[in-house]
This record gives sequence, C-alpha cells and structure tokens, in this order.
Amino acid sequence: MKNKPLILVLGEPYSTFSEILIKVFKFQIIKKFKRPIVIIGSLELLKKQMFKLNYSIEINPIKIRDIDRTKINNNSLNIIDVKFNFKKIFDKISSRSNNYIRKSFNIALHLLKKKLACGLINGPISKKHFLKKKYLGITEYLSKKTQLKKNGVMLIYNPFFSVCPVTTHLPISYVSRSLSSKKIIYNILEINKFFITNLNKKPFFAVLGLNPHCETINNYSEENSIIKPAIKSLLKKKIKISGPFSADTFFSKNNLKKYDVTVGMYHDQVLAPMKTLYNFNAINITIGLPFIRVSPDHGTNNKMIGKNKSDPQSLISSINFFKKLK
Repeated sequence: MKNKPLILVLGEPYSTFSEILIKVFKFQIIKKFKRPIVIIGSLELLKKQMFKLNYSIEINPIKIRDIDRTKINNNSLNIIDVKFNFKKIFDKISSRSNNYIRKSFNIALHLLKKKLACGLINGPISKKHFLKKKYLGITEYLSKKTQLKKNGVMLIYNPFFSVCPVTTHLPISYVSRSLSSKKIIYNILEINKFFITNLNKKPFFAVLGLNPHCETINNYSEENSIIKPAIKSLLKKKIKISGPFSADTFFSKNNLKKYDVTVGMYHDQVLAPMKTLYNFNAINITIGLPFIRVSPDHGTNNKMIGKNKSDPQSLISSINFFKKLK
C-alpha cells in the first residue's frame, strides 16, 4: 500500500472539531493533500451537524477491512463509521461519549499498528470526562495505549518557533517535585532526534528556568540542582543548547529568531506566550510514539459549538505538517 492514508479521529463529538473539519474541506485543503485522508467517527452525527451548519459535502463510507483494498481519494469525506447514540445534534460534553471516543482511537491504533496508515491527527477530547484522573492528557493516554516505557514528549510546533513543557497538564503545585534532570534530558534528546529524522534539521534549544529570574532566596534552587546539570550533560552529547533563561524576558524577537525550540518547566510557561504570538498557527505533536501523532492546538471549545465561528487554522497546519515530513 504505497499511498497510505492519514487517519483523522474526530474525538469529542460535542466539540467544534466537526465544524472545523468541514471548513477545512471547503477550503480545498483536504482535496489538495496528496495522501488520502480517512476520518474515524460518527457518520450520522457528522451529517446532521453539517446540515445544521448549512454545509453540503459528499461523504464516502469506508469499511475497516477495505482500507488497503479500496481506491480512496479526497474528493469526498472518507469516513469509517463509529456508532454513537445521541439525542441532540449539539449538546454539553459528558462521559456518555467515552466508549465512542475509545472505540475511535482503538480503530486508529489498529490501522497504525498494521502499517495501514501513515500517521494520526486527532480532534480534542475532554480531559475531565474522557481521561478523568487516569491520564494527564492525550499524550500520556496514547503513550500507555502503545505501551511506551516512558511517556511521549509534547512538542507545540510552529515552523518558526516551537515549545516543549517538561511537565504537561500538571497542577502548578506539583511541578517542582515532578522535575528531574533525566526528564529534561530525555525530552530534549527525543525532540532533537525527531527534528533530524523528520525535518532534516538540527535544532537549537533554549531552556527556561523555573523560578523568577532563575534564582531563589533559599539555598536550594531547581536551576542549580536540576536544570543546569541537564544542560551540561546535553552539551557533552553535542546538543545545540543554551540556558537557563529567565522566562519573563526571554520571548523577544531576537530570541524567537535565534532558537528553534524553547523548553519550559511547566505548561503555561511556554504555552501562554506561544499562543499569544501565534494564535491558532501551531500544532501539538507527540514525540516518541511508533507513529507520528499530531493534533490541533486547541480544546473542545464546547461553548462555541453550533455557532459556525471556529478558526480552522490549527487543523490546516496539522494537515500541512505531514507534507513537510521526509
């Protein structure tokens, strides 16, 4: 199967992702993509949401067993149907969709394991309802499902500037105790390998400190005990890296041009400036999985569902990213 399809899991049925997908198709982004794109999700709900939003797109149902035998093109929305019992076309998010989402991911992972697909894009899910307290995020969920020994690495990617939070969706009070030199080293080595293997580029890393101005009034600081030893070890491994930098003054135009990846110690330390600078023009990549997984860098946005006002840029960037790969 030379031209393996790209799998797109719809995720939470009551997010704005279906609307965004429809807009991306109407913008001809999917039609222009050289590989077939196969959606996994509820055919019936997608059709009714499409009708409600005043869109008309041809849909092509596909059976799992036929994905490697059927000629698939992107002139229509290709979909593997996953049954979902719904009462309302647009509704509040709840745990009722958990089995549906789980089955959608299982189908995608089956196809990827059998080497019948080239990669995965997934729509957003509810951490509160689907992941509950078992996983911090979809990065950890997919790491467990693919039996990784260590969790995958979260990279928020933009062609001009990317960021990585060493700790992911973790309450701020847990960050310090969750940091380690080993974790910083592992994340940076995985990202370095990903850039070289897939993007043909050796990245330049900047590492942020944890504390204001990279210092504390106590004898102990994470900068001296954890972050600096990690940087020293990575320099010995010939990684292009510098830091630690104080986060409050780091995000200047010069630094954005100089560094390819900025590694922060917690989620909002790097995600807040990233989204301020690039809005929806960024994607979430899980590095370390046996396949390439990407998702748009936005949540379910349930309050906007059915209003036809959602920005499709991040899904466009997700699809276009697969064009860059070696």
